Amino acid sequence: MTDLPTHGRFDGRAHLLPVRVYYEDTDFTGVVYHANYVRYFERGRSDFLRAVGIGHAELLEAESPLAFVVSRMELAFVKPARIDDALVVRTLYEAVRGPRLIIRQAIERAGEVLTRAEVEAVCIHLDGRPRRPSAALVEKVKPWLDPSQA
Repeated sequence: MTDLPTHGRFDGRAHLLPVRVYYEDTDFTGVVYHANYVRYFERGRSDFLRAVGIGHAELLEAESPLAFVVSRMELAFVKPARIDDALVVRTLYEAVRGPRLIIRQAIERAGEVLTRAEVEAVCIHLDGRPRRPSAALVEKVKPWLDPSQA
């Protein structure tokens, strides 16, 4: 059996990750519980990195290990997602500024935006102190950044 790619695809600079809404994602009305949108956004950011060749496990095992923490997230809930919906998490890595990665995301259903997120993730040493991402990491992300943000 071969491994199937599960990390989505790119459309221009945007990474698109399909997500299905399961019963466990919803409240008693069949609407996605608000905290689950944060989980979907996390999957989108992680799978974007995986798709460009950056794995979290590899970052932790590197000679100079690093990780990411979310330092800021602003959410706008526009419309609800419901049980059995086929969603797409759209992720755009906008800029790398020092230790910070600026990311814009949306969750869509049939092209309609349901939820938006503006995210700031900080690259850290394992002791929690901020650090600049490695040159190799920046090189892998660079082609996907917004040229006007450089």
